[in-house]
Amino acid sequence: MNIRLFTLPNMLTLGNLIAGVMAVIVTLTEHDYKMALLLVVIAALFDFFDGMVARLLNQQSPLGVQLDSLADDVTFGVVPAVVMFDIYAHSSSYYALDATLMHYLGYVTLIIAAFSVLRLAKFNIDTTQATEFCGLPTPANALMLLSLAMLEQQGNVVLYQEHILVISIATALLLISPIRMFALKFKGFGWRGNELRYGFILVSLLLIIFLTTYSILAIIVLYIVVSTLRWLFMLREATTDEGAKR
Repeated sequence: MNIRLFTLPNMLTLGNLIAGVMAVIVTLTEHDYKMALLLVVIAALFDFFDGMVARLLNQQSPLGVQLDSLADDVTFGVVPAVVMFDIYAHSSSYYALDATLMHYLGYVTLIIAAFSVLRLAKFNIDTTQATEFCGLPTPANALMLLSLAMLEQQGNVVLYQEHILVISIATALLLISPIRMFALKFKGFGWRGNELRYGFILVSLLLIIFLTTYSILAIIVLYIVVSTLRWLFMLREATTDEGAKR
């Protein structure tokens, strides 16, 4: 079997991986969550363009799929877990609970990395996720958590250890949830069929303009809320149709 390692799409994927590793380093050595967030944004751009370039150059391959998942696991799974663990270590307990207990509970934040692996593995074999996602995409989760960490470091929000544990568990569960979340994948650029996508992009631009520092967090929370409401509406429609057939 002739396996080409050094293709342009693969190099872009490795760029994603390297940016993720750098984010881990700046988190553990400098506790610089703003830089970690910037590196994850750069990694997300690499992640976006590697697939696009692979399709344009007709260089899609099983190797590329495996590389993409491995790189995504580091950048969008390990990085947010490390950031949440790090910010937890520098926070205090709201209820002043036993320090030893709270120290060991901090490792619960690593559930983000574990469930990100499950999310990515499921995506690779789930044929129903071609046009939409099942569960929160790992890049969105990573950007949300790093944005939250940056805001906390800048003094814009206050996070206690109990908050960090709840957020870590909740977001990890969102990763593997059955919620169908819409994807910003356009089959055509007409309005019909893309109403939700264009509307979301427009609102996101407004949030960037008016909320600036809070915009990333706000956009992803909005994405989760809209996707959840859409999913619940779809379930209701399906239940109604099934009842009507009976």
